[in-house]
Amino acid sequence: MSAATAELTDAPAPKAAGKKKLIIIIVATVLLLVLGGGGAAVFMMKKKAAAEADSEDGAAETHAVAEPEHKEEKRKPPIFVPLDPFTVNLADREAERYAQVGVTLEIEDAKVGEDLKLYLPAIRNNILMLLAHKTAGELLTREGKLKLAREIRREAMQPLGFNLPDEDEEAASTGKKKKKKAPVVYPVKAVHFSNIIIQ
Repeated sequence: MSAATAELTDAPAPKAAGKKKLIIIIVATVLLLVLGGGGAAVFMMKKKAAAEADSEDGAAETHAVAEPEHKEEKRKPPIFVPLDPFTVNLADREAERYAQVGVTLEIEDAKVGEDLKLYLPAIRNNILMLLAHKTAGELLTREGKLKLAREIRREAMQPLGFNLPDEDEEAASTGKKKKKKAPVVYPVKAVHFSNIIIQ
């Protein structure tokens, strides 16, 4: 019995040792996978960060070459001054036609907006007189609308003491050689139409 008892007591011992080895191997494998995955993730994140940094440096160099003056000045949000709609009889001879035109002025700053309010009756008068000399044919084309916007801009700045040259005057002055002058900053930057209805 002592031999049989010795065999029975020896048999469970290898199974327990085998289970411990199996658990150690599984834990070691899982640990290696976790560490390997973590290392790969860190490597990929560093690689991605380096690629983004290189692309940002390249983009910054491109912007620096393309637009150096925009870095120095911060772009201010535009200020818009909507005017009451204009309703005017047009200069068409064959039929009585009228136009309703909504105009919004884009201005330089809030101070110009205060000046515009002071001169608004004169500005509205100038724009009405301008519109009364237009025909429906002139206002229906894109070129006619662009020309009208330039003319409204000129008429809106006259009461403020600014004279915007006509296109014809600008073309004539560019043909002649003149001394270069500093560019004039006009208070009305652009004219936008909110609606143009012709009947």
